[in-house]
Amino acid sequence: MRLDRLLCQHPKWNRRHVLGLLVQGRVTVNEVVVTNPTHEVSAFDTVHSDGELCQAGKPAHYLMLNKPAGILSATSDPVHPTVMQLLPEVLAKDLHIGGRLDRASTGLMLLTNDGQWSRRATDPDKRSPKVYRVTLANPIHPDTERVFAEGIHFPFENITTSPAQLERLGECECRLTIYEGRYHQIKRMFGRFRNPVVALHRESMGAITLDPTLAPGQYRALTAEEIASV
Repeated sequence: MRLDRLLCQHPKWNRRHVLGLLVQGRVTVNEVVVTNPTHEVSAFDTVHSDGELCQAGKPAHYLMLNKPAGILSATSDPVHPTVMQLLPEVLAKDLHIGGRLDRASTGLMLLTNDGQWSRRATDPDKRSPKVYRVTLANPIHPDTERVFAEGIHFPFENITTSPAQLERLGECECRLTIYEGRYHQIKRMFGRFRNPVVALHRESMGAITLDPTLAPGQYRALTAEEIASV
């Protein structure tokens, strides 16, 4: 929201009063004087005018969680446990998920109450790399690297996946880097070779890598560097 619009919500001030306060340097955002009426403020910013509190910024939360298998990427569900149940209730009630995993998949999940940040973290136009460790039912076909690098056409949606990189880790295991997050994308990609995915673990999203010290079900706050990387 624009700063002048936020201040105009105060019952004592109209737009003329607000512009006067700003021009005279009597408004601070997070203890910094701001004179620009179009300055954008979020729910996380604390705003004062003449020492009077106009908005108390709420704390922003940015978390990574190591999702276990069998847990839904959802805020609530009447049948299955969800990732929110792995967090303290007082924290979980304000969070949403940035980048979901299906119930059987494991690994890195991002949770936040900052909608703009999560949209940046999951924006498909940014082509941010997502890295997965994949275990397959059968040996990896010799043509897999080439076909994935060329992109796979999904006729139902009439789309072609972006080029993906596959690194073999074993006969039936690989590390796969993709740049999208389409519905069951990795399972469908290996479906081209009739090779079922038996385990899928997300290792990283963009510059954020799952902390190896986090056991399944554990979480931690992101560092300032991780937050800024999005």
